[in-house]
Amino acid sequence: MAAYLIIHPRDQRRDDVLIEDPALTLRFEAGWAVLSDDRGVCLAIPSGQGASIQRVDEEQKPAPQEG
Repeated sequence: MAAYLIIHPRDQRRDDVLIEDPALTLRFEAGWAVLSDDRGVCLAIPSGQGASIQRVDEEQKPAPQEG
């Protein structure tokens, strides 16, 4: 499952946010970091806000192939 941790600068006094969804994607568009799933945009963060975004999900190991 895709998961991103959004960490805000401490001087903003905002809580960090963890977003998880199997269909979650991150794209950068016109100065915004945009997190979307299969229903649309979940969260958009302006680049000037100073937040950092880290992907924190565990990589899935591919299933063994027979043959």
